[in-house]
Amino acid sequence: MSTVGIVMLVHTALNRAEQVARHWIAAGCPVVIHVDTNVSKPVFTAFKAAFADEPLVLFSRRHRCEWGTWGIVAASQSASELMLARFPDVRHVYLASGACLPLRPVSELIDYLAARPRTDFIESATTADVPWIVGGLDVERFTLRFPFSWKRQRFLFDRYVALQRRIGMRRRIPSGLVPHMGSQWWCLTRRTLSAILDDPDRPRHDRYFRHVWIPDESYYQTLARLYSSKIESRSLTLSKFDFQGKPHNFYDDHLQLLRRSDCFAARKIWPHANRLYATFLGDSANAMKGTEPNPGKIDRIFAKAVERRTRGRPGLYMQSRLPDKGSENGVTCNPYSVFQGFTELFEDFEDWLSHVTGAKVHGHLFAPDRVEFAGRKPLLNGALSDSTRLRDYNSKAFLTNLIWNTRGERQCFQFGPQDNQSINWLVARDPNAQVSVISGAWAVSLFKSNKNFADLRKEAARLQQIEAKHIEVLRSRFVKARVRIWTMAEFVEAPMEPIQTILDEFGAHAQRHLNTAPKMVDLAGFGQFLQNLKNQGMHPYLMGDFPAEQGPFNLPNQPRKPYLVR
Repeated sequence: MSTVGIVMLVHTALNRAEQVARHWIAAGCPVVIHVDTNVSKPVFTAFKAAFADEPLVLFSRRHRCEWGTWGIVAASQSASELMLARFPDVRHVYLASGACLPLRPVSELIDYLAARPRTDFIESATTADVPWIVGGLDVERFTLRFPFSWKRQRFLFDRYVALQRRIGMRRRIPSGLVPHMGSQWWCLTRRTLSAILDDPDRPRHDRYFRHVWIPDESYYQTLARLYSSKIESRSLTLSKFDFQGKPHNFYDDHLQLLRRSDCFAARKIWPHANRLYATFLGDSANAMKGTEPNPGKIDRIFAKAVERRTRGRPGLYMQSRLPDKGSENGVTCNPYSVFQGFTELFEDFEDWLSHVTGAKVHGHLFAPDRVEFAGRKPLLNGALSDSTRLRDYNSKAFLTNLIWNTRGERQCFQFGPQDNQSINWLVARDPNAQVSVISGAWAVSLFKSNKNFADLRKEAARLQQIEAKHIEVLRSRFVKARVRIWTMAEFVEAPMEPIQTILDEFGAHAQRHLNTAPKMVDLAGFGQFLQNLKNQGMHPYLMGDFPAEQGPFNLPNQPRKPYLVR
């Protein structure tokens, strides 16, 4: 008979539990099974009858096992007592569930434990040292009472915890006990387990832990510290939990991952993972390598999975994960540039910028009448339409989708006070955004129009108010975008230096030194236009100190005449 006994806690998928139990006993390991009382009597009777001819399989007294309650500990106590009483050759007791699956030949587990006859394998750490506690209760799970079910009576559970906190109610931890926590899946020596179960103080310990929250993660973990001569604070069972504290389920596509763990068993296995059961319960001689269990090999993979689940990929939004504002993992996935006032001030600016930088240069993507994609195409990558109705339904999603769908290619677009302003804050707090603003340049289009001057004055006041609010956003302390703002007056005075600065941020695709400059529109008479607005009572301050009589632009420098100094 084997020196390793298996205690199985079963509550569902009894067909798989039977299959695994027969795998254990085939290697000579006695098995004591506890079946939750939630399993109906006819189902339990049929399950028990299946092992009627197996002397190595026993069934313990049944308890009602609900997550976070004492019943799970009581079940393991009853099964362990029966194991120790009926199988005197057992030197180690291995606690498993019906959803556990042996990953290595059972003979390897027997040899491994035989080489360590006095070692207890149980994860056991003080509450101050464990990082996995989820739910806001660490030391309090040992000092408060929990008479209500967290799953079935959540309202009463939360209210009673709040009441105890408010009135300062505290339970006294029995003298001599230092609460420890860890995985409930342990492997204890007969000496340690019998010391826990036969301790004269056990009634006192049981009374205390009966009202501890999730006692199956602290009862044996605490008491083993009193009796064990050698503890390996780790579990021989691979058990992973997500960011909410729920156990990961393993499926058929986790086969290679489980093989890499080198653990003796794993939980929680999906009952319909036929390939896993067939592989590890079949010809298991080649299932795993006979090495030291090392679940740390796959910790990195699980850590990445948790990060992907909780943080997502930068700039990707999907139905299964819509983060709160400010908690997304990057607003967008790629750098992009926003130009405000440039197409008004320069002729064919979009074509020039595309030629100089190699970037995809769009028009006004948020124009009121149409989405102006590059080349004025009706569709862009990802079936993004130029429909303003679709765009304005969720303008923020439109922009993030555009950047995601075209990742790998720098996107540039024009913006102005005439456009939909709902994306202002999204762009402002996006580290990927490069925003360049020539304030007041929108007035050039008004200057070029032939509208009634009274209407122009009214429109100028409206656009100036919109742009002023946008600039206020861009100058907020919450801004993470790279923002440059020039007044129109200071920009037209020396345009090449700011343009070169902007293009330098484009990287290798942009020309190091400009060979060709964009052609500025004719601004003759623009200063007088602004003065007329002032004369009509409108104060166009965003343009800067623009003189009423402005000299011509884009003229070549005239050579100076030589002169003599006497």
